[in-house]
Amino acid sequence: MNATTTNIAGLVLFEPVIYEDFRGHFIETYNKKVFDQQIGMEVDFVQDNYSKSSYGVLRGLHFQRAPFSQAKLVRVLEGEVLDVAVDMRTNSPTYGHHFSTILSAENKKQLFIPRDFAHGFVVLSKSAEFFYKCDNYYSPSHDAGIVYNDSHLKIDWKLPQKDLILSEKDKHLENFNMKTTFLR
Repeated sequence: MNATTTNIAGLVLFEPVIYEDFRGHFIETYNKKVFDQQIGMEVDFVQDNYSKSSYGVLRGLHFQRAPFSQAKLVRVLEGEVLDVAVDMRTNSPTYGHHFSTILSAENKKQLFIPRDFAHGFVVLSKSAEFFYKCDNYYSPSHDAGIVYNDSHLKIDWKLPQKDLILSEKDKHLENFNMKTTFLR
């Protein structure tokens, strides 16, 4: 896997090496030794998650509070999404900044999102299958989020507002406030 750092420390975009021939293709999507070496720390993934969503579905921006914060390695198996990560680390020079990228079945890119980031995505294709590894277990009592259209974050979700489909939970998440520590 080829790793590219982003403008936010800790976020790493991975582009796999693809082996293609007349039968199709083969990709190594995860190798712990190579992965840990490329991101410069050891990550122990303990849970895999999968979702399938239709065009316009926006999931996020979600995170978990300590001690159940999660690092994630995300990718798309079918379709295309705009993937967004927001730096929630109050001691970071990029606190409150976001990074977005297109992840698709076609480009096969993966994004590593460290702990203490909010994460979300919107489906740009007819449908999308989204897969991610987590380094901590889901804890409903530590589940939290930031509303997708927060005026401070100014995220361009690439779709018209009328096309966005959100859960009731996601419609009513908190606003981002630079003075608030969300992670406690």
